[in-house]
Amino acid sequence: MSHDWICSKEWKTPSDTGDARQILDEILTNLGENGWGEEHTFGIHLAVEEALMNAIKHGNQRNPEKFVTVEFHFNAKILQIVIEDEGDGFNPNDVPDPTLEENLELPSGRGLMLMKTFMTTVEYNEKGNRVFMEKDLDAPPPEDDDDDDDDDEYL
Repeated sequence: MSHDWICSKEWKTPSDTGDARQILDEILTNLGENGWGEEHTFGIHLAVEEALMNAIKHGNQRNPEKFVTVEFHFNAKILQIVIEDEGDGFNPNDVPDPTLEENLELPSGRGLMLMKTFMTTVEYNEKGNRVFMEKDLDAPPPEDDDDDDDDDEYL
């Protein structure tokens, strides 16, 4: 699928959280300057920050000799971000569901859940060291798994 991107950038950075935050700030600035409002950038911020920190901390084990690559493209309606580390990868299906009662106190899984919540698409390569995330403003909102419609009466 061809897109007329407003902006396309790529970074290759050492496994340093400070550098990652600068990349995140640049992404958010670009989006904000091109009409992406806070109602969208809030979730994008959380998802991209989580993916970057996972690549640095878990993927590259904070090894300064290993790099994280970030690809960033967007237009008025679609944002695509690819984040790849040089680590061994992981199987996202092996990460426990943080919403299940037996996993509530486990330290893992919440970040992946946030990424899936705020992005339209989150996909990993087979190795598990590269994540593709897309936010499509025209996509329908995610389905609410809660069949109880009574929640709205308290808003």
